[in-house]
Amino acid sequence: MKTKSKLNVLLLSFLTSILTVNAQNKPTFQPPALSHPESWTMVLLPDIQNYVKFQRNQPILDVMMNWIVENEDKLRIKLVLCTGDLVEHDDIVNPDFRKMDQTGKQQWEAAAKAFTKLDGKLPYITATGNHDYNIFSYTHKPKTTHFPTYFYADKNRENQKILREVAPNVYGNPSLENAAYQWVSPHGKPFLFLSLEFAPRDTILTWAKQLIHEPKYQDHQVVLLTHAYLNYQNEHIKTAKYDLQDANYGTAVFEKLVQSSKNIEMVFSGHIGAPDDPRKHVGFRIDKNSAGKDVSQMTFNAQALGGGTYGSGGDGWIRILEFLPDGKTVRVKTFSPLFALSSSTQDKAWRTADYDEFTINLN
Repeated sequence: MKTKSKLNVLLLSFLTSILTVNAQNKPTFQPPALSHPESWTMVLLPDIQNYVKFQRNQPILDVMMNWIVENEDKLRIKLVLCTGDLVEHDDIVNPDFRKMDQTGKQQWEAAAKAFTKLDGKLPYITATGNHDYNIFSYTHKPKTTHFPTYFYADKNRENQKILREVAPNVYGNPSLENAAYQWVSPHGKPFLFLSLEFAPRDTILTWAKQLIHEPKYQDHQVVLLTHAYLNYQNEHIKTAKYDLQDANYGTAVFEKLVQSSKNIEMVFSGHIGAPDDPRKHVGFRIDKNSAGKDVSQMTFNAQALGGGTYGSGGDGWIRILEFLPDGKTVRVKTFSPLFALSSSTQDKAWRTADYDEFTINLN
């Protein structure tokens, strides 16, 4: 018995030493922080459709929004952008519970409610994605959406302060589906944020082109937000499966708007993804515009991470863009407020591959 007791003591000591070493080797979690005290931050949200289509996933979106509010002062967060696909299905009334348990109306309500956490605190700008439109209108019909019912100019007073221009939707009604926002950074640099509908029509690209060349905006850094633009192979998207007569995807948007501009410096998009493959949710490339200036183009999404299309909705991933006071450097990091909540998952809260953590150099 004494021998057995000694063996148990030795085994316990051995296991304790292993656990101690593992605990010591485990890196200490570092929450997001500014690399320079005078920097400011913009948060980029991916497609949120798979959060809102299941009631069980909606609290994850709440975690993301609450994190933004909690870190507004610490990180000097000034703006929030979203790549579109706010819902999975614009108007479904009898969902297949294996694929979603929320009707279209419930999904729109959940999306609007999540952004309400930012109302009165921060301006936010969102594109519209293919899932935000009625799927029955994909074939040679106008793309209709309930987006204007839930996201409108006076929903958030912080948006109203910077909203400057809107273009009419397919029915000729002014809508934030196509809108321009003028904003001056804490460093005194003027920005124009341009948000376009999914697969923008030719008339919208013409409107956008004329707008950014107006004298009052010529000295602005223009940021374009559109849904389907760049794939994971860092190529402009040429076409999509939707049989729309008047539609422009990445290649056409670049050729008709971005390349011919002199002041579009950044383009953000979403749309793409593959089950549990972070690399296939992102893309990045730099092209020259007509003035010979670099245009940094970035796709960020997360919708099929955490279990694919019917999983968690994206594991809470966001992009944090830190704009340094030199006016040229933007540091991009990929972070999950969801994983950061618990000490048992904090080691997974950062993605640090070269396609998830990098620097953008502005002109």
